[in-house]
Amino acid sequence: MAEIEIGRGKRGRQAYAFDDVAIVPSRRTRDPEEVSTHWQIDAYRFEIPLLAAPMDSVMSPATAIELGRAGGLGVLDLEGLWTRYDDPEPLLEEIAGLEEGKALNRLQEIYSAPVREDLIADRLREIRDAGVTVAGALSPPRVKRYHQAVIDAGVDIMVIRGTTVSAEHVSGRAEPLNLKQFIYELDVPVIVGGCATYQAALHLMRTGAAGVLVGFGGGSSHTTRSVLGLTVPMATAVADVAAARRDYLDESGGRYVHVIADGSIGRSGDIAKAIACGADAVMVGSPLARATEAPGRGWHWGSESHHADLPRGERVHVGSIGPLSEILGGPSYLADGSMNIVGALRRAMATTGYTEVKEFQRVEVTILR
Repeated sequence: MAEIEIGRGKRGRQAYAFDDVAIVPSRRTRDPEEVSTHWQIDAYRFEIPLLAAPMDSVMSPATAIELGRAGGLGVLDLEGLWTRYDDPEPLLEEIAGLEEGKALNRLQEIYSAPVREDLIADRLREIRDAGVTVAGALSPPRVKRYHQAVIDAGVDIMVIRGTTVSAEHVSGRAEPLNLKQFIYELDVPVIVGGCATYQAALHLMRTGAAGVLVGFGGGSSHTTRSVLGLTVPMATAVADVAAARRDYLDESGGRYVHVIADGSIGRSGDIAKAIACGADAVMVGSPLARATEAPGRGWHWGSESHHADLPRGERVHVGSIGPLSEILGGPSYLADGSMNIVGALRRAMATTGYTEVKEFQRVEVTILR
């Protein structure tokens, strides 16, 4: 891709967000009822290619179970309120009622409580006992400390999720996490990210990860662009990482690493565009935070919003629009892409003549600007 001159001393690539691209209808259409949205990673099959972001405003053990029964994968934040407090419900109620100017300080206070390994075991066991796939997320700095408790609790899929995760973290203060060795020693598939470039993704794939998260996550509650100056134009990022998946498939002799778009996915059309750009699945936060069952009670925030030293997120009001079942599968009474998001993906695939998610990755797209 050609670079554009920013000034005499700097050049940069043109990159595109989901809002900059559109899916092109084809000459063939299909009945939406004949479309399959199933997705499989390792030995685990899901009827919808959707993972819930590990955020306290989105996922509790109860909502992870409900999403699992609906065909998706709920990922519990193993450093969140559910692993810090025996009963976080009063705190979730308090967070929902905080005044705007006082929310950040109070969030930092609430999340200063230590993570407890016994609660990690209890929460994951609750999900397992319900008979759905068990997934939990740790940030890279805490993987070494808590991963054994997570494995002992019987997690099926482990997620290592940070704003930016690399396979070559350098630190002069502490021994960095050796992702390749760590993943090799585990008996469960690992999804790791975020990343945003071809080279970073290729390096993560070489660690043995089963899936790679593309993006920074956070989405509507993220302020990383304002605080650090970093952002990810997601259409380009997903397409770049999909190219890394293709090349790694050849390099490894047939090992397929799943690409999961994580960030800037607020409506059903964004899900379709993410897959059209090459994603196998999407990780979403705000669409599910709007469910009446969501722990955030109409508010949405991520782990970046309560960082003790450098917060890079906000608590945002997304509202409650309906039960999780209607947000996923309808019926919808809103025309803004916030409800029946799986039905919308199914119709987008049918309108372009595709019946499988992997086939839909080949759909034609166009640039809007």
